[in-house]
Amino acid sequence: MSRHTSCGRNVRLLRLLFVLYFCVANLAAQTSATKAPVSQPGLAPILTYISSAWDTLTRSMTNCETIVDPKLAEGSVLYLPAGFPAPAKVGEMEKRCKVRVQHLPMPITGPGQVDPNKLTPPGLLYLEHSYVVPGGRFNEMYGWDSYFIIRGLLENGRIDLARGMVENFFFEIEHYGTVLNANRTYYLTRSQPPFLTSMILAVYEARKGTGREDRSWLEKAYRYAEKDYQLWNREPHLTGATGLSRYYDFGEGPAPESLKDETGVHRKVAAYFLFHPDPAHGYIVTDPSPPDSTLGFHFSAQVCDQDNSSAKPQCEPAKDISLSRDYYKGDRSMRESGFDISFRFGPYGAATHHYAPVCLNSLLYKTETDLQQISGMLGRKDEAQKWAERAQRRKDRIQKYLWDAQRGLYFDYNLDSNARSTYEYITTLYPLWAGLATPEQAQAVVRNLSIFERPGGLAMSNRKSRGQWDLPYGWAPTQMIAIEGLRRYSFNDDANRISYNFLSTIAENFRREGTIREKYNVVTRTTESQVEAGYRQNVIGFGWTNAAFLVLLHALPQDWSDRLAREQATTTAAQ
Repeated sequence: MSRHTSCGRNVRLLRLLFVLYFCVANLAAQTSATKAPVSQPGLAPILTYISSAWDTLTRSMTNCETIVDPKLAEGSVLYLPAGFPAPAKVGEMEKRCKVRVQHLPMPITGPGQVDPNKLTPPGLLYLEHSYVVPGGRFNEMYGWDSYFIIRGLLENGRIDLARGMVENFFFEIEHYGTVLNANRTYYLTRSQPPFLTSMILAVYEARKGTGREDRSWLEKAYRYAEKDYQLWNREPHLTGATGLSRYYDFGEGPAPESLKDETGVHRKVAAYFLFHPDPAHGYIVTDPSPPDSTLGFHFSAQVCDQDNSSAKPQCEPAKDISLSRDYYKGDRSMRESGFDISFRFGPYGAATHHYAPVCLNSLLYKTETDLQQISGMLGRKDEAQKWAERAQRRKDRIQKYLWDAQRGLYFDYNLDSNARSTYEYITTLYPLWAGLATPEQAQAVVRNLSIFERPGGLAMSNRKSRGQWDLPYGWAPTQMIAIEGLRRYSFNDDANRISYNFLSTIAENFRREGTIREKYNVVTRTTESQVEAGYRQNVIGFGWTNAAFLVLLHALPQDWSDRLAREQATTTAAQ
């Protein structure tokens, strides 16, 4: 991937704004959740919205808003690591915000060592530096969201804020055992897709580009990245015979963050598996033991005669049922993947932990090549060679287990059936982004772009599951990865076309609504969201979409970005 200096990005942005003939000085109020349609022409309003949004979405331990958790009904508390001295700013916030401050009961060196259910009430985990949240119900610093957010911050020259977020991940590894799903106590059982080395290199190169190269920081970053890498390469994340890795949450029972905003989902899941029993996993438990909290919700199922007369139909006695431990393990592991909810790992993602995924193993390959690069930069030739060997082993395994030469796509590998999935998913483009596909494999994947390409960009899949990570939705992070993967292999015409379609979808909806959303319907090119599996709102903010807009826009050739600006200006003038 090409990297630009802060100076180069600013020159490009100024040139673009000159083309628009407009310079909007103060649109900070645009970041609120209720917006009037945008009246200024061109891209100036959306660029200013994004620039202002970084401040609106920034949280710190001096801000009362930081503690609030929209996903839960009860009030939150702030947790410090065990034995960690309370900083003065925490004491000030405790008084000013009337926040309860507690220490975690024990030191943590890995996920799952503390049972979050015993931390009552659940709360925010302390971080040292300011960070950018996605927005809406997501009011904490997320693992994979932050990579894309950091890319956007660097495009806008916010290098120090981006570096502080990477430092926060070092703090999480040191005190909470890993890069967490996010910094809430109920996330202490899982991580998220591993982008840490990508963040480190992006920040390091950005600082180097401004004359602030810091080898000592890179040395520290290398130690933390190496430590976090180990999580994915030992059991239970390591998948045995394949030598590949999987997603795995150490917790049991329903995910706490799903209980408020995803009301009724588990009932729908239970009904689905009653009518579509899975013989491999048995997701339904009959007559569950009431004290067993790992089985979550209990439901009642009854079989009755179909009777159209006025007489009461005859019925069998009702049976108590619940979803199994294996279902909840899969549901939690799906959330570690970030793709919640899709049917990619079986219905409702229930078998996530029974797959070796294309996305995770591509990211780990990139992590290994990044660590090879960093150790080489630090003069550690022997370690660089070790990472090169690890990367090659993983690449060989990906090619063996995940590549389907006949179909020309990468597929997840089912560890139970010892066979590749047939679920066509946008993560087939991750190996291009990571650089592990051969030129011939990349060409084969590109020939299959029509499976995913829609008027507004790339859909997650070609299947309508009514989950938000399937058709008809397109998401900023996977657009970025797919498009940058295409550029890496010089499929620039495809990259420009898809990028333009996604950017224009965002811009058109921003012009109508004055907001940026977490996802878009790429079939209708709207923000419509008729999701039945998972939370239903299309969240406003939105960190990674803001970032993707900047990154993709600045990667477009000048004539394409000028076209986008003119199109938006013309459309606005016609309204």
